[in-house]
Amino acid sequence: MKISNTKECWLLRLYVAGKTPRCEAAEANLRNLCEEYLPDRYSIEVVDLLENPTLAQRDQILAVPTLVRKLPPPVRRIIGDLSNTERVLVGLDLRPGSVPTTEYKH
Repeated sequence: MKISNTKECWLLRLYVAGKTPRCEAAEANLRNLCEEYLPDRYSIEVVDLLENPTLAQRDQILAVPTLVRKLPPPVRRIIGDLSNTERVLVGLDLRPGSVPTTEYKH
């Protein structure tokens, strides 16, 4: 089910700390979400803070894994393994409320 109707390109940056199970889960969950909700309209940059610790200051990263939506504006951040799809979609503003959560029957 595709929810977002816009054709803009999404730039997503995922900050991780090595190959921990939580960081690997976050990357896999992010890729799955993007394929389902943003096909052919996204770019993911994975930043390993164990290799480049100074990059954490760029986006004020205090915990990992952290997802930063750089484009489209405004910048948004989500901390965690991104396993709660609903929370991630709301956090990324991919669900502007246009999809009802319950059905109404007459």
